[in-house]
Amino acid sequence: MTDFFHRFRRTIALLLSIVCLTLCGLGALSGCASGNVSVMRGDESQESHERNSEDNMTDIVRQFNFSTRTVELNNGITMPLNGLGTYSLHGEECTKAVTAALNAGVRLIDTAHIYGNEQEVGQAISESGVPREEVFVITKLYPDQFDGAAIAIDQALEALDIGYIDMMLLHHPGTNDVAAYRAIEDAIDEGKVRAAGLSNWYVDELEEFLPQVDVTPALVQNEIHPYYQENDVIPYIQKLGIVVQGWYPFGGRGHTGEMFADETLQEIAQTHGKSPAQIILRWNLQKGVVVIPGSSNPDHILENTEIYDFELSDDEMARINALDRNEKHDWY
Repeated sequence: MTDFFHRFRRTIALLLSIVCLTLCGLGALSGCASGNVSVMRGDESQESHERNSEDNMTDIVRQFNFSTRTVELNNGITMPLNGLGTYSLHGEECTKAVTAALNAGVRLIDTAHIYGNEQEVGQAISESGVPREEVFVITKLYPDQFDGAAIAIDQALEALDIGYIDMMLLHHPGTNDVAAYRAIEDAIDEGKVRAAGLSNWYVDELEEFLPQVDVTPALVQNEIHPYYQENDVIPYIQKLGIVVQGWYPFGGRGHTGEMFADETLQEIAQTHGKSPAQIILRWNLQKGVVVIPGSSNPDHILENTEIYDFELSDDEMARINALDRNEKHDWY
């Protein structure tokens, strides 16, 4: 029955696309439908088509509103540009970190089933006094949950105990990931989840995965930092109208000291009267990457929010871009 429902939904989506083509003309699909699909017309040159795709990427970056500190996702909801990552935070340390973040004005909290701290995150939010609708909560399904994804989503809702989940991601590609994503689609229809996304998906994985699902991911969350910049992946994702979010923006646990001591980052930090951490976060934002640095230190959590009162020059951005050395640090 579920497979029939999804086939039916895809058929309806196709019929709507045909209607949109009829009403608006072949060249207007992206404007009449979701705005996230670029279709080449028969009379459109490859150069023009590529320019339209480039415009999609530019639009994503332009949607970063530095006044409101939010970005509009492809489903119309808004998400904060900076947040708190909670990997490795447990118990009282986790609740205190989330509380400190909320007190510092942070309104984006990232957690996951595998982190084992959804309950603490939810508790801190519930006890903070901050209205629920002001906080954007991301959690994730781990591959060992994919077979029973619908149940796992309900378990996440129960653990968080905050009414609903703003965004549910698949934590990694894995067996039955398409079926798990469809469970998230169903949860969106049921009002349990507001948006769907992916984590640790790259170009090859996305090219295989996306044609199999109905709801375009609103976000892809990957490791991104000056030493691992994903300069081929980020533009690809943004051209699809999908927002990119970076975890480990400081290079990962055990590697932050080296990155903060980088001569280039130190020089740019001194120019702006900022810390290397703030320079890295601002560099991400100007590339169109949402940031979720992790910390349990209230001073560092506050420092990581103070990234909106300065701007990096084109030259400074280029100098940081030149630091890329494809140095990846998996979190697990």
